[in-house]
Amino acid sequence: MSQEIQPGLIGEVARTVTPSDLASAVGSGRLDVFGTPAMLALVELAAVNAVDHLLPDGSTTVGTRLDVRHLSPSPLGIEVRARAELTAVEGRKLSFLVEAFDAVEKIAEGTHERFIADGARLLARAEAKLPKT
Repeated sequence: MSQEIQPGLIGEVARTVTPSDLASAVGSGRLDVFGTPAMLALVELAAVNAVDHLLPDGSTTVGTRLDVRHLSPSPLGIEVRARAELTAVEGRKLSFLVEAFDAVEKIAEGTHERFIADGARLLARAEAKLPKT
């Protein structure tokens, strides 16, 4: 693991809520508001952005735990942004404090865990689950 991956690293990401992000589109509700699955993906991307550029070639991080409260709805067309701060490094385990905001207020908060993994090994484990033909 890179010695540069230390608590205090911050990752951010921002984008505009599109029709494919809506709860009605992702199957998490009937309303045309920013869906929780899309918000969780945004939070994960912020965490990836905090550390991905510091990983050795062939390594990646994988999400293993999310504990996030979705606090407020956001409409189609508004900008949303997520922020992840690395709070702890325990071997390959990375812990983050995560938040998301729209242009008006905080819309989510919680914690997220990721593990540093060898990308080829992880992919091979996944592909081994496929039926042999």
